[in-house]
Amino acid sequence: MFQRLVRIFKIPDLRKKILFVLAMLAIFRVAAAIPVPGVDKLALRDFLSGNQFFGLLNIFSGGVLDNLSIAMLGVGPYITASIIMQLLTMIFPKLKEMYQEEGEAGRQKFNQYSRLLTVPLGLLQAYGLLIILSRQGILPGLSWFGFFTNMIVVTGGTVFLMWLGELISEKGVGNGISLMIFAGIVSRLPVDIGQALFSFTADQLPSYLIFMAIALIVIAAVVYITEAQRNIPVSYAKRVRGNRIYGGVSTHLPLRVNQAGVIPIIFAVSIILFPGLIGSFLAGVPNDSIRALSNFLITFFNNQWIYGIAYFVLVFVFTYFYTAVTFDPQAIADNIQKQGGFVLGIRPGRQTAEFLYRIINRVTLVGALFLGIIAVLPIIVSATFQIQAFTLGGTALLIVVSVVLETLKQIQSQIVTYEYE
Repeated sequence: MFQRLVRIFKIPDLRKKILFVLAMLAIFRVAAAIPVPGVDKLALRDFLSGNQFFGLLNIFSGGVLDNLSIAMLGVGPYITASIIMQLLTMIFPKLKEMYQEEGEAGRQKFNQYSRLLTVPLGLLQAYGLLIILSRQGILPGLSWFGFFTNMIVVTGGTVFLMWLGELISEKGVGNGISLMIFAGIVSRLPVDIGQALFSFTADQLPSYLIFMAIALIVIAAVVYITEAQRNIPVSYAKRVRGNRIYGGVSTHLPLRVNQAGVIPIIFAVSIILFPGLIGSFLAGVPNDSIRALSNFLITFFNNQWIYGIAYFVLVFVFTYFYTAVTFDPQAIADNIQKQGGFVLGIRPGRQTAEFLYRIINRVTLVGALFLGIIAVLPIIVSATFQIQAFTLGGTALLIVVSVVLETLKQIQSQIVTYEYE
């Protein structure tokens, strides 16, 4: 391991990219430490600790809600814009053609639309978030001019983080947006560990030991499922063109078990916690009926059993949904047929598409169950071991492991390229 690290920093180009990524992440953390004016920190801390939606939003925004920074939305609006654009490919064939068939130029244009959509989404989310925080007493005495200024500043912070993420992806190593979320999650670890040690008592030692053992098992399971894939053997027939012979090789089509990544969890969170968010938004309305509805929504969806069951079901359903959006068996079967390939024992064309459809459904079942268990894991752990200071965040753990594995793969590929040269 030490020799590999030394080898990484001996390559000038790779060393420059890694240092550039670290510098950009440092700038991100500086932006996350600059608060908007007039924040009541004690009220903010109590609000985040007692609200599931904003606690999870804090994770996906990279921990920037801890002190209500100028980048409090993080990269959330950009992620939402990207998801919306991918869903729109199912409705508008031209968008699907642009994203899948026009190559790099089409993807760049598609990404530009996502960036443009980020701005109105950022303004909308900034407005809703600032209204809720103002009604909770976190931003007391905020004037309309200050409110409008904070909206512009917060939206600008999101655009700034989006720009940093794209710089990391272009000039560094790894995916910039994922790395910023990773940095936000990791930056919270020292605080969580300190709280766990501060609240530790001798009679909790068995629970902590079992908790750590389960944590190691879960990490191993996340790595295994993230890397797991079903290989479909594909053979290509020989073709003679002039004096040359093409094809005649055998390869495989990899179908990943976790084809959807963490996107289904984001979808499910947006829906399952939306009623609670509406309840928080309506809490300050001076109307008894609306206030009663607000209290009902907040109380009902804070029930751990209802929340856990609904969360698991939604993650399971959205895993199949997102896999169907991103994986088109018919298009893959047509491409294999156009290139003179075929799946062993299966006729090209429609029968190959049906075969791929059956296989992806079976593989996705394992991935959907895995994501559902990961999503509700913090609820199970906190209820079983009664450890509130340092709960095992399954979603955060999945993000961390996925980002680390993807970044290490890119670093390893660059090392191999350097050694080959």
